[in-house]
Amino acid sequence: MTQFILNQKEITTALPKAMLLLDFIRYQQQLTGTKIGCREGDCGACTVLVGEIINGELMYRSATSCLMPIGNAQGKHIVTIEGVNVEGLNFIQQAFADEGATQCGFCTPGFIVSLAGFCLNQNANTAAAAVDAVNGNICRCTGYKSIEKAAAKVACKVAERKGENAISFAIANNILPAYFSEIKQRLIEGNTKSNGLQVSVSVDFKFVGGGTDLYVQQHETMVHTAVDLLFDQPHLNGITQQGNKCFVGPSVCVTDMLESPVFQKYFPDLERYIKLVSSTQIRNMATVAGNFINASPIGDFTIFFLALDAQLVFSDGKNKREIALRNLYKGYKTLDKKPEEFIEQIYFELPAAGSKFNFEKVSKRTNLDIASVNTAIHFQMQDDSIGSAGIAVGGVGPIPAYLPKSSSFLTGKNISAATIDELISIVQEEISPISDARGTAEYKRFLLSQLIKAHFITLFPTVEIPSLTIA
Repeated sequence: MTQFILNQKEITTALPKAMLLLDFIRYQQQLTGTKIGCREGDCGACTVLVGEIINGELMYRSATSCLMPIGNAQGKHIVTIEGVNVEGLNFIQQAFADEGATQCGFCTPGFIVSLAGFCLNQNANTAAAAVDAVNGNICRCTGYKSIEKAAAKVACKVAERKGENAISFAIANNILPAYFSEIKQRLIEGNTKSNGLQVSVSVDFKFVGGGTDLYVQQHETMVHTAVDLLFDQPHLNGITQQGNKCFVGPSVCVTDMLESPVFQKYFPDLERYIKLVSSTQIRNMATVAGNFINASPIGDFTIFFLALDAQLVFSDGKNKREIALRNLYKGYKTLDKKPEEFIEQIYFELPAAGSKFNFEKVSKRTNLDIASVNTAIHFQMQDDSIGSAGIAVGGVGPIPAYLPKSSSFLTGKNISAATIDELISIVQEEISPISDARGTAEYKRFLLSQLIKAHFITLFPTVEIPSLTIA
């Protein structure tokens, strides 16, 4: 059984946990304001809010219901466009009407729900943050300037909050209906009665984290598959620091990383990296372990963690074993993993004082797109030379790759144009790109050379960078 609150309604359902929340909302509950668009998490027409108790507080994040299994709604508050309606238009809806920010209206519910999530974010109150809240919503006919103006109007209202509780302020200012004030207590009472979810290991089950890759790839089969849902299980979640190591639960999502004090401290440019990776809705769902196990040659956070030499702890429910992330990939979509195993823990050594890290990516669109080529680099410095290095690259071979020869070459080297030139030559020997929809093999080789230079430009801005000769 799955239990959650849908707008104001208590839901208890025995439907398969792998069933998509979008289909449950529309076809089981007849809440048709949530639209079916791409069914791949790209357009945002199916956006809902997901509220849950975190550290004693009720927190809301946006999500694409077309990729979310109903089992991952367990113990949460799911809010559709119908759930933010008040008598007449709420403040966000009125702002859209005033600014002419809707035309055919198909995408509008997703925009409204995403901005409602912005209004429930205790720390966000600027126009830039409001626009960023709808970065996963696409409008095909209105033009975004009117939407940006409506978002700015909403931000101006939220800026009046002055530290007041976000939910209380939203209710008092006609942004959200009054029932939101009761949700926290209802969730606490409901979760106290529930025993929660448990992992039951079986080769007949498919392990599902956020589902943002799996449901895109296997949409028709997933809804009929028996699943073990790893998302939001307390013992598989959380980010902690123990000494010089960081431990990451496999169901940690990208937003968890962005909001983690540990990651903020040791990766000060993390927000810049994450802006290159998907939309807010997907970041709120996509798990780190899911990115690893999907085994895409261009998995952004696979590349990120490869450069850090991350280690994985696998479990089959009884036995555990450790393996380096760099040793997980045996060939295209082929893993050193048994079907009954799941990732129980991820850990890596935190960058030491004076070390340097950078992530770079090129895609057909600057943001919210699959990489053509991506790369991460990690230097442990010894005075002015490199004590050790880790270089990871994606999109230039059948697997996400750690480059041992290139990494080893940098040990003991001083940073210079000659060193960078020689490094690029070694990198080119270690990769084997192919031509595909993301670009030709020659183009990918060129991109990676440029991105290697970008690492050094970012990390060593005073060092002369060699130019690249194009044949």
